[in-house]
Amino acid sequence: MLTSLLRPYRLSPRVAGPAQEYVLTTPHTSPKDVRHHMRRELLSKALAAAGALLLPLGTTAVTQNANAATAVPIRVNAGGTAFAGASSPASASSPASRTSPGVIEVSTAAALKSALGAAVPGDTIHLADGTYRGNFKAYTAATPGSRITLTGSSRAVLTTGGGYGLHLDGASYWTVRGVTVTGGQKGIMVDSAKGVVIDTVTVHDLDMEGVHFRRSSTDGVIRNSTIYDTGNDGRGMGEGVYVGTANTLSDNSDRIQIIGNTIGPDVGGENVDIKEGTTGAQIIGNTFDGGGLTGANYDDSWVDVKGNDVLVRDNKGRNTSNNGYETHTQQPGWGCGTVFRDNTSDLTGATGARQLAINVTNHGPGCETTVHSGNTVTGGKGLTNIQVTP
Repeated sequence: MLTSLLRPYRLSPRVAGPAQEYVLTTPHTSPKDVRHHMRRELLSKALAAAGALLLPLGTTAVTQNANAATAVPIRVNAGGTAFAGASSPASASSPASRTSPGVIEVSTAAALKSALGAAVPGDTIHLADGTYRGNFKAYTAATPGSRITLTGSSRAVLTTGGGYGLHLDGASYWTVRGVTVTGGQKGIMVDSAKGVVIDTVTVHDLDMEGVHFRRSSTDGVIRNSTIYDTGNDGRGMGEGVYVGTANTLSDNSDRIQIIGNTIGPDVGGENVDIKEGTTGAQIIGNTFDGGGLTGANYDDSWVDVKGNDVLVRDNKGRNTSNNGYETHTQQPGWGCGTVFRDNTSDLTGATGARQLAINVTNHGPGCETTVHSGNTVTGGKGLTNIQVTP
């Protein structure tokens, strides 16, 4: 199967050219016959099976038609995606086009998939209003000084019937702004990526989580976004924002910022869940609505903190089945160092056993939690179960 990816092509060194330049020869008459948008690892195996070398990152190769000598560049970008064509795959095979340097205009699902694979640091992919059906993935890493941006209005809707709506897999330093993601299992999944910013998006109507930072994705941000109607499969696994992985300490998705979002109602899990193994999350200025908590998997609060050194500040919450915020130790030495400041909790209508704004289950020497006096509560049975710090 791998060899067939290159059949009937032959890749060989271009003797007269630079050391990192190759010629791909094919009997076909159209450059469109050259397969493009192959993942680097797949291309590597295919080339090895064909007895050729993998193009190094940044390599430019030239295809020549064996009969007509038609030249088509093949480029491997910094994220390891190879593609053929005089420009990006989107412009070569779909309605996507570069209207100015670094800007790729997209109006179809096929164009979006191609643009996600072709984008390089500094690019902006702009989505026209409309519905984009499918599972969309980005692999290319950008840099802190030259980000890749995916942007559109809330009327640019990514929708799917299963899987992830948008998957940033190793796609560090991307910004996702303005779009809507709906349908499927999970909304936006961030895996093994640094510095991802998710800004002003709308995420809803999902079987499980809305936005998930996972596999040691660090220094990510979700801000000014709206998340609701998640966890529709009824298993209590529909958190609005999920950081880390349960029952492991190997997922160090550290320093995630969750700022200024509106989460809920109808979130079938905690609005925010910070897992053990993660450190330094900041949950600031959000509005939580727990209408939709199921009680499954102990989801009976807006926020559950199991990671370390988390700051929870200036949030507002209403509608909960039991508590507002909770801390837990799932693994020894974790769930410690949380600081609560200036949060406003409305527990009116809560029916659980505790009914506290801040329920601390693990406070003690070596694992302290700080609840400042600026936190306030309406309804329920009280502010917290530990001593309040001025």
